[in-house]
Amino acid sequence: MQEMQVKIKEIFELQRAHSLVLRNSSVKDRKEKLKKLKILIQENEELIFEALQKDLRKCEFEAALTEVYFVYAEIDFALKHLASWMKPRRVAASFSNILTKNRIYYEPKGISLIISPWNYPFQLLIAPLISAIAAGNTAILKPSELSSATAQLVTKLINNHFESKEVACFEGDASLSEALLQLPFDHIFFTGSPKIGKIVMTAAAQHLSSVTLELGGKSPVIIAEDANLEKAAEKIVWGKFMNAGQTCIAPDYVLISQNQEVEFLRLISEKIDKFYFKNQLLDRSSYGKIISEAHYNRLKNLRDQAIVDGAVLVKGGANSDADHTFEPTILTKVPLSSSLMQEEIFGPILPIITYSSMPEAINLVNQRAKPLALYIFSKSNTLAETVIRQTSAGGTCVNDVVLHISNPNLPFGGIGNSGTGSCHGFYGFKAFSHERGIMFQSNPDFNKLAYPPYENKKGLLKWLKKIL
Repeated sequence: MQEMQVKIKEIFELQRAHSLVLRNSSVKDRKEKLKKLKILIQENEELIFEALQKDLRKCEFEAALTEVYFVYAEIDFALKHLASWMKPRRVAASFSNILTKNRIYYEPKGISLIISPWNYPFQLLIAPLISAIAAGNTAILKPSELSSATAQLVTKLINNHFESKEVACFEGDASLSEALLQLPFDHIFFTGSPKIGKIVMTAAAQHLSSVTLELGGKSPVIIAEDANLEKAAEKIVWGKFMNAGQTCIAPDYVLISQNQEVEFLRLISEKIDKFYFKNQLLDRSSYGKIISEAHYNRLKNLRDQAIVDGAVLVKGGANSDADHTFEPTILTKVPLSSSLMQEEIFGPILPIITYSSMPEAINLVNQRAKPLALYIFSKSNTLAETVIRQTSAGGTCVNDVVLHISNPNLPFGGIGNSGTGSCHGFYGFKAFSHERGIMFQSNPDFNKLAYPPYENKKGLLKWLKKIL
């Protein structure tokens, strides 16, 4: 580890020096790096799919859609809009500087650190890198050691094709993250749990480094009585059980009217069978595995404890120790005090909670920490607006789940316990940039009205008070 620390500090110093050069990088320079990154990914697509299969048993279609093609879309969007993002933005002058020109310049923050999680080990490492490059920063990457096949591949690709003074990738466990966090990065981009997010934020505070924290939380689904239940069930099953439930914005629990619970349970069970089973057997070719034994055992304990607490198992619940497979599981009558309703599930267990009125459902959401996502199913835009205005969440979909992350025109990020800062598209570029306010004075004598001596200027104050 000592040798690794020496190497890290060496590259950090190289990047610190080179970050001064990158301040003046042009649109063309940055676009060339983004194109280089895209070509590198395209040339190694099959290897990336193989690594994701090893780590999480992701089928190629799901891996392409949620990891690789997602990254292509991010690169393409940045290439299309980078020139306009980098252009100084005009802002109006105020009365006190009426004759000045005012601009906002987006300048690179400098040296960035990107720490990614294991659940989307390619996308959640490379997407922030795209933003860092677009904004003109250097970057040190730290992939999760739990998704080791993807971490090894990405480290090899990055370190073999990029100069370490611009981008470098290091493999290692939590001790490596601790070593990296001791360095005075200009910006830290972390994706992971709120627990580790607090550690990252504490470390960043020692150097007054800015942070983007993409965390998680218990993302609720509220189904109104006027919703199309079949469409809701279909979308929720897809969003919840992709990647075996290991998605930060996956629906964590469902709130549904007591009058609709029975029908909804029938529909959601039907959709699970349609999507993930063949001849009553789980189709492992379309369904992932749990990343590690520790996470697998945690999910078993959450399920078992919920049942001890009084929850009723209505669908699934089977698991396989041999390959860490945990079938889609539906529970009802889960006590709100159960661990299943107190912590983010991050796996294929879906509690169904009933409510008697919409205010009760909204209150249940507001009793918990602010989630990364909130989902609403209703035919009424008025009702959806009411729920949106009376709750708080990082992002929201109405009559769908998860898809808001795919629109680079929308900011993606959390609030409170679910994170701070936003990413994707311009918002990712902005996260790695400093908004520098610039004023150009064209009349150097205008300010003299405010200079001392102040005798005989009471009339000026009265005049200013009237017009301001």
